[in-house]
Amino acid sequence: MTEFPVPQTLAGERVDRAVALLTGYSRADVAALCARGAVLVDGEAAVKSRRLREGEIVAVTGAPEPPEPPGPEPVPVEVRYEDEFLAVVSKPAGLVVHPGAGNEHGTLVHGVLHRWPHVAEVGERSRPGIVHRLDRDTSGLLAVALTPGAYAGLVEELSSRRVERAYLALVCGQVPELRGMVDAPVGRSARQPTRMAVTPAGREARTRYEVVEQHARTTLLDVSLETGRTHQIRVHLAAIDHPVVGDPVYGGGRDHLGLERPFLHARRLAFDHPVTGERIVVDEALPDELSDLLARLRAELL
Repeated sequence: MTEFPVPQTLAGERVDRAVALLTGYSRADVAALCARGAVLVDGEAAVKSRRLREGEIVAVTGAPEPPEPPGPEPVPVEVRYEDEFLAVVSKPAGLVVHPGAGNEHGTLVHGVLHRWPHVAEVGERSRPGIVHRLDRDTSGLLAVALTPGAYAGLVEELSSRRVERAYLALVCGQVPELRGMVDAPVGRSARQPTRMAVTPAGREARTRYEVVEQHARTTLLDVSLETGRTHQIRVHLAAIDHPVVGDPVYGGGRDHLGLERPFLHARRLAFDHPVTGERIVVDEALPDELSDLLARLRAELL
């Protein structure tokens, strides 16, 4: 069961919209839960159109019906490493990793199933083969499990924090420390529930960073994750007043420097192979739009 008090920002909202924002379920799923009597407000079953008041306690006692599993679609998949157990792929910016509300087709998962149909039986039904994610507008490397054994092993390595995930991030302003760590819990924002935030009610999150180069108005950072919360890098860098360039959600949109996406790229993925034990290290160069921007910034210093 999921239970939460209604924050001031959602006072007056309909039950279906508020619960969807706070749970990540679609409004259609919440409406179906309401019809089943699985959404309670102060202990009473609520209809989807009921308006909420601040401080009321909302409880969701059921879960949506599992979605139909995705099927194969000819979405291109750029493979950087592959064996019979797993693959490492390069995701371009703009490609959603797995199906969800508003993205039922054309995701990376659809392309994975087109290339490796047997992955339909690996991992979660709605996102087969996927053991970790990248935001839609983040480019770079992802591991995909091709067998159940590899899936279980990769999930265990991720949960034990033995997978190296390194990123390049261009941030606004000049970061004064050559290296540092942001250690601050990340959870859903109470003021803007569609966003994440540093909040005491969040889950532990740690992000390490090191300065690669300084420009007139920006800093290129090498960033590594110790945990993997939703939007963690973007939230943590914004929290130290250095939001990612090109990220309008967390404060980097005003200094986008012509970018139409955040300057955030998963440059390295390294882990012990869950079956063979071999050390797998894969690096991915910056895509053209990011490397071209860096070249312009470096030229301004000459």
